[in-house]
Amino acid sequence: MPLFRRLPKRGFSNFKFQTRFEIINVSQLERFDDGATVGLEQLTAAGLIDSLKSKVKILGGGELTKKLQVAAHKFSKTAEQKIAGSGGETKLI
Repeated sequence: MPLFRRLPKRGFSNFKFQTRFEIINVSQLERFDDGATVGLEQLTAAGLIDSLKSKVKILGGGELTKKLQVAAHKFSKTAEQKIAGSGGETKLI
């Protein structure tokens, strides 16, 4: 058996320190009413994220036809374009 397989594996792991985001697509925001403000509280109440402590990233998958004011930690460029294209606003937390 080679030496590198017999030695214990040690070193730095970034797993404990990495930032994890809960992913939400633009199409999932269709369940909210037109003109609504969508923040962490509303996403938690709708069951889209687990808790208020979660970091949220909005991705541009799907279509949005409603005018919403969305607040999240991160947005993809396509998500910002789709939200602004439907008349809504994006806000970074």
